Amino acid sequence: MKGSCLCGCVSYEVTGPLRPVIACHCIQCRKTSGHFVAASQAAKGDLHITGSEHLTWFRSSETAKRGFCAVCGSQMFWEPDGKGVVSIMAGTLDGATGLHIDSHIYCESKGDYYELPQSDFG
Repeated sequence: MKGSCLCGCVSYEVTGPLRPVIACHCIQCRKTSGHFVAASQAAKGDLHITGSEHLTWFRSSETAKRGFCAVCGSQMFWEPDGKGVVSIMAGTLDGATGLHIDSHIYCESKGDYYELPQSDFG
């Protein structure tokens, strides 16, 4: 599976399996994306980044950091400390992925301008 930012300065390849997509409605994800984040996840060792000189990491909490393209601003990654995994923003994946949204988290923090089916609350 391959992907990139909007401008193409940062691209990546994932050589291992991807987790189903989780939609996160927490305040941080809302602020960084402008809506909510839909992200898959891979083992850190399975993620191979090209153009990392254009990738900027922002420490968004005491336990995680977020990676985005410094040129176009595309939000690309979320990495929790010490877990050995990296979440990959699903919208940055190229082509058909075969993935699906498995669950929604932090639904209590979602914006008031959209609704989720009751069965999707995680």
